[in-house]
Amino acid sequence: MVGLHKSEMKNPVVRWIDERLPIPSMLNQEYAKFPTPKNFNYFWNFGALAMVNLVIMIVTGIFLAMHYTPHTSYAFDSVERIMRDVNFGWLIRYIHMNGASMFFIVVFIHIFRGLYYGSYKAPRELLWILGVVILLLMMATAFMGYVLPWGQMSFWGATVITNLFSAFPIVGESIVVWLWGGFSVDNPTLNRFFSLHYLLPFLIVGVVFLHVVALHITGSNNPLGIEPKGPQDTIPFHPYYTIKDTFGLCIYLIVFAFLVFFMPNYLGHADNYIPANPLVTPAHIVPEWYFLPFYAILRAVPDKLGGVLLMFGSILVLFVLPWLDTSPVRSMKFRPLARPFFWMFAIICVVLGYAGAMPAEGIWVTVSQVGTAYYFMYFLVILPVLGKIEKPRPLPESISAPVLRGGGPIMAGAAAKPMEKA
Repeated sequence: MVGLHKSEMKNPVVRWIDERLPIPSMLNQEYAKFPTPKNFNYFWNFGALAMVNLVIMIVTGIFLAMHYTPHTSYAFDSVERIMRDVNFGWLIRYIHMNGASMFFIVVFIHIFRGLYYGSYKAPRELLWILGVVILLLMMATAFMGYVLPWGQMSFWGATVITNLFSAFPIVGESIVVWLWGGFSVDNPTLNRFFSLHYLLPFLIVGVVFLHVVALHITGSNNPLGIEPKGPQDTIPFHPYYTIKDTFGLCIYLIVFAFLVFFMPNYLGHADNYIPANPLVTPAHIVPEWYFLPFYAILRAVPDKLGGVLLMFGSILVLFVLPWLDTSPVRSMKFRPLARPFFWMFAIICVVLGYAGAMPAEGIWVTVSQVGTAYYFMYFLVILPVLGKIEKPRPLPESISAPVLRGGGPIMAGAAAKPMEKA
């Protein structure tokens, strides 16, 4: 007797399961047959790489949690025991530690790709907002994870960053006490950070699921920034993009393995191999590299509250970006005036990261201030104004026209004309 769902699966075992729980059909529809623009470049690999990285972080984190002790007297020693005594503990820890950096590298490239090709514009506003939520959850998870080894930089980084909330009037001090679980960074702080660091990745998985659902509802953007006009503009996700993503994954794993086996501590800080000591302040307290641009923005303003508001504002402004960019054209490929401003923005972000790693004195204060000013000007002034005054290049009629440039009779008719303009 056949149920309500008629399975098309060939394998009898898979078909039996599918008729009762149609997950195979759903995966086949959403990942194998799913129509995708035929002109994706390799920047579209990074979304899949981010999902793979998330799985790596969760799996290695679960194994590390089996041996970690969230107590100020034992945390540092438990991490050293993982490195020295647990079978392949050193490998699991180095993968997890460097996986955080690889995760942010992949996500930052994914975000800048979205900025360049206008993937935040209608109808993908909610897709973009969910992506920013994922970024915020990643930052919170990474910060709490950096505290767990309970080295010098862990302790003092936690002290400095959590103290920032005290800048808020009236409720600031109460928030800090709540975060600490007392009146200083101590054992209750470490316990709650460990609990949240373990929990938040699963919350990230939930938001990633919503992110993917939103993507499959609105469809993917593409380098041209135009919607597919029909079947001639799309191809099935499998096998074309599964093969392309697999190639990208191989390159990513090679880079990841090189970092783990040859430069495992390159992106870390030497002071975190010193046990936490509340009585000895490090000469220069810095967060992990992926927080440095925001750290530079924080220090660009001498007023504590102003710096905190700017730092949080640098992320919150991304939530309203779909409404700040007033240009009707998505892709920077057709916006000659906006393109140099975008590349200047990308350079400024790198410069802010470098300035954040330097002491807050001399020329680096000025560099941080100039970089912060341009960062906010790009979103609040440049993009809204350019959308009004810029004259974009004409868009091609369809995705197929530039993809099939110069080939076959399809270019002999109407499809050839828009390409001459484009």
